Amino acid sequence: MQIQAIQQSILELDADAAVVGIYEEGVLPEVVQQLADVTEGGLQALLDAGEVTGKLGEVSSWLSPPAVATKHLLVVGLGPQQDFLPPVAFRAAAMAAKRLAGKPRARVAFCLDSAWGPAAVESGVCGSLVGCQGQDLYRQEKNLHPFKEVFWQTTESSAVEQGRAIAEAVNLTRRLVNESADVIYPETFAEVAAQESAESGFELEVWDEDRLQAEKCGSLLGVSRGSDRPPRLLIMRYRGGEAEQPELALVGKGVTFDSGGLSLKPSEGMKAMKCDMAGAATVLGVMRAVSQLQLPQHVVGVVGLVENMVNGSAYKLGDVLRARNGKTIEVLNTDAEGRLVLADALDVARDLEPAKMINLATLTGACVVALGMDVVGLMTNNQTWCERISAVAASCGERVWQLPMFPEYAEQIRSKVADIKNIGEGRWGGAITAGKFLEEFVGDTTWTHMDIAGPAFAEKEKPELDAGGSGVMVRTLVELVRTGC
Repeated sequence: MQIQAIQQSILELDADAAVVGIYEEGVLPEVVQQLADVTEGGLQALLDAGEVTGKLGEVSSWLSPPAVATKHLLVVGLGPQQDFLPPVAFRAAAMAAKRLAGKPRARVAFCLDSAWGPAAVESGVCGSLVGCQGQDLYRQEKNLHPFKEVFWQTTESSAVEQGRAIAEAVNLTRRLVNESADVIYPETFAEVAAQESAESGFELEVWDEDRLQAEKCGSLLGVSRGSDRPPRLLIMRYRGGEAEQPELALVGKGVTFDSGGLSLKPSEGMKAMKCDMAGAATVLGVMRAVSQLQLPQHVVGVVGLVENMVNGSAYKLGDVLRARNGKTIEVLNTDAEGRLVLADALDVARDLEPAKMINLATLTGACVVALGMDVVGLMTNNQTWCERISAVAASCGERVWQLPMFPEYAEQIRSKVADIKNIGEGRWGGAITAGKFLEEFVGDTTWTHMDIAGPAFAEKEKPELDAGGSGVMVRTLVELVRTGC
């Protein structure tokens, strides 16, 4: 998909469709005022009839407007002008793009508001490229048709390029999550990462099964035993700054399919488990974006990749695994496997001596019970770091909420057989006991855990985004790196 900034008048624009926006209470951006002046009262008639109100989320088609070259104008509401922020630009542009992508269109122009600054343009561009991409990877008749060319009426050409880079990272993450587990598994995920490394310029180190054995990654290897497909661990490094040690390490859970192991999931609970590698896909998407944006930070990404399957070698309830850091883990539920994979991945990242660390995982259904489908759960050992992440997420329009990490929760994972066990006591507080388990492997490194189980994969589409993989937290983490970890 090609995208470029233009300054051409909307009256002369050669495009299959053009998107304009209005604010609530009839506040018209300059380009819309221009349309009002030349359309012989047509726009004012729409406003007077209440067909167009400017409410955020409202999208209205205007076919064959007079005195305009394009035959299809889409009017999208931008909400109250006094409340406008970059996340509104993302949502509005994504809603318009998704509406227009319902049929093939080669050239689409976005002429929303020439007064927008770089942050709003970047966010809007990202939305316009994310909204038109769907999960219909294998449908002969597509539900959404990505545009061939996208034009943005703005002087902020650098912001357009930055928005493109971030959107492509989000869409990479979404595509990996949406792919079937027969296409994306540990070895093929590593192949995709190698291609991204070559194209974007970050370093890549791949640990195969022999290396994992040599590194004593017994926790991750225990999960992988039930699959015929061997595990992998990837270390990605982007050296954009002069710091010798990484300023940030991102660690992702990459369970490319989760059957539950011997603690087998029912069919309904297994249908979407191709998405259980969303944490790893997010890390890869962020590494691509920070490399392409050439941000001045030293960032590493570590992802552990396994399938959690069932065969005669599968790990069993009552088994004791020894993690890379030497801790022993009693397995009492093989469907609590993500934390076992992350245990070794976190220890590998810790050895790289990052100043700060974040892990991402579709870790627990308990977090979805607590926070619903649209909110990421945060757990931390450093309140200042967690608050920084929360503030950046809010600036990007991505919802997060912090859960407590009181020491009493850690008592629930103490084992009488081993050092710790991989589940807590009963159903209650399951998201937090999982977080306390992970805390056992970060030492004194400043760390925050993101449980993305709810928003990483949507069962139903939204006005601005198709169902399936969402790419949640890619934009937040890129912004976190850009504004200084």
